[in-house]
Amino acid sequence: MSDKQTTLHDLKERTAAFVRERDWEQFHSPKNLSMSISIEAAELMEHFQWLTVEESKNLSPDALSEIGEELADIVLYSLSLANTLGLDLSETVLAKMEKNILKYPSDKVRGKAHKYTYYAKDKE
Repeated sequence: MSDKQTTLHDLKERTAAFVRERDWEQFHSPKNLSMSISIEAAELMEHFQWLTVEESKNLSPDALSEIGEELADIVLYSLSLANTLGLDLSETVLAKMEKNILKYPSDKVRGKAHKYTYYAKDKE
């Protein structure tokens, strides 16, 4: 790739071209792509399955490379799903972040890992 920063839009376009050049749109139903994301996520989890928390933070370069490939597969299938459904991922992610800001107010959640419903109890 070039020195220029690659945008999410660029990645979506390159993913769409890759799929189109192989005539894979016929296989890229939302059902199939969502299942593929889940399968790749399971493959990612396999890398951490028997590691301690400390081991998972100190991975070898080879392990990091393999994990990076699994993450890339998840992102690629996610981009393909967004393309198939006509979703603008930038807008979707920003909208979700706004919801998360409301669900997880920093003054209440800092350093805590509860689900958002735990913090909603404070409103009652």
